[in-house]
Amino acid sequence: MPTAQKSRTIEQAKEWYAQSAGVVFTDYKSLKVKELQELRKNLRAKGGELHVLKNTLFRIAAGEDTAKLPADLHNGTTAFTFVFENEAEVAKALLDYAKSSKKLIVKGAFFGGKAFTAAEVQTLSELPPKDVLISQVIGLIASPISNLVGTIEALYAEPIRTIGAVADKVAEGSPLPTPTAEEAPVAEAAVETSSPEADASPETTEADAPASEPTENA
Repeated sequence: MPTAQKSRTIEQAKEWYAQSAGVVFTDYKSLKVKELQELRKNLRAKGGELHVLKNTLFRIAAGEDTAKLPADLHNGTTAFTFVFENEAEVAKALLDYAKSSKKLIVKGAFFGGKAFTAAEVQTLSELPPKDVLISQVIGLIASPISNLVGTIEALYAEPIRTIGAVADKVAEGSPLPTPTAEEAPVAEAAVETSSPEADASPETTEADAPASEPTENA
């Protein structure tokens, strides 16, 4: 029987997973507690929340989606960044930190039912933010305002599938199509989902293992 604390942690993890647009998986074993807290604070400002969970607890939270994930993403010393909005900005923040500190490794991600490799996360991080995307659409589409609004709504309807398509193109080495004046730049669209109120504190919570003593679960 799980303890009361473990049950609460499982329910919290399920809530994070259900409300997020996706998850970015990182190896954090070289980070100190203070560094982990600073990274967590930075990610929260972008629209994501980083938590250190036991891999077994994450699998419970992910449920059936676990079968779609490569084993290396949820094994070993793993920190999970739940992305609630601004997918591209959260991915960029993680990659920038990994590059500058040399202490964090981005292993991959999971968005919209699709597993992303580290290279695809890099592609995601390079997509334009929401305000830039809307400006591009307005500048390229010469149509009545009603059609413009409909086009923007369509772009936001299936954001992660679009991101996945762009990532697949880059991974295959194929050139991306250039949008015409009559076409919305769908291949360049990166969409943010609505964010719930962030309720985790910058400090390590009961659900988060100390970075100085990483927890590994099979």
